[in-house]
Amino acid sequence: MAAPRVAVVGAGLIGLSTALCITEALPSCPITLLSEQFSPNTTSDVAAGMLIPHTYPDTPIHVQKQWFKETFSYLFAISNSAEVSEAGIHLVSGWQVFKNPPEDQVPFWSDIVLGFRPMSAAELQKFPQHRHGQAFTTLKCDCPPYLLWLEKRLKANGVQIHPRKVADLWELHSEYDIVVNCAGIGARQLMGDQQLFPVRGQVLKVHAPWVKNFIRDGDGSTYIYPGIHSVTLGGTREKESWRLSPDPGTTKDIFNRCCSLEPSLQQAQVIGVRVGLRPSRSCVRLQREVLSQGEAKLLVVHNYGHGAGGFSVHRGTAEEAARLVRECIAALQGSSSRAKL
Repeated sequence: MAAPRVAVVGAGLIGLSTALCITEALPSCPITLLSEQFSPNTTSDVAAGMLIPHTYPDTPIHVQKQWFKETFSYLFAISNSAEVSEAGIHLVSGWQVFKNPPEDQVPFWSDIVLGFRPMSAAELQKFPQHRHGQAFTTLKCDCPPYLLWLEKRLKANGVQIHPRKVADLWELHSEYDIVVNCAGIGARQLMGDQQLFPVRGQVLKVHAPWVKNFIRDGDGSTYIYPGIHSVTLGGTREKESWRLSPDPGTTKDIFNRCCSLEPSLQQAQVIGVRVGLRPSRSCVRLQREVLSQGEAKLLVVHNYGHGAGGFSVHRGTAEEAARLVRECIAALQGSSSRAKL
């Protein structure tokens, strides 16, 4: 049979990286990326892009660790390549600080980041409100450079990229053999997935080139993440909020919270305020599904629902989605062989 035609729906971080993994694993497969929105207008463009894992309560820890390890290794290799400046990836060292001892003194990802250790008493003097802390070096992806770099790689690999709003996966049935659903928060309407809900995040971008180290308050509600050209200050976690317009009161609150961690930020110039709706579930939906309408069938691979942890696991989940696409192709080839018999 001819090589199966694959459509990937969604051009955020998950859609782009999933399409890239598929084309790397199946170079002879014609792949098309379809999305209503592209960078710089995706939720991923708002994300800070720090690799500090979020925990999914309904996913086994060993699976989450594997996703993070694959993602960290992939980005670390890019950070050591000539493409690093274009890809917007860099190493950043810093501190995660706690007012009370954390439940998990040694998180599951501690041996994947670089140089993880408890903070010294001298370091903790910088944070008089906090009594405990962890120091380590991790990776940060700056957006939109990283998304544009992924898009460039896709085009170089022959992937067709088209602006298109997909209201129903069935509308792709006549054009494609396999559909990969990376629609993010759009999957709630697309699939009727009531387990998927938005968690509104508001962040500030400020000019503060003297801030070189990241600082994250233990629960991650307040953070300072230095990028290549700006520093991201956050944040908020507003469940079931669909508001995309920035709130001035929230902007002031974020700025004040970050200044309490890093007083020098009082001199920082605010460049912009962004809002994104994190597509959140108790676990990433990463699975095969066969949709049926009468005799007609559509093979679907889902990869969405990463919430606040997308950047930390995006490459790992993309590689798993590519494996699921290979399984779909094997099923198609098997049914084609049986049909010939």
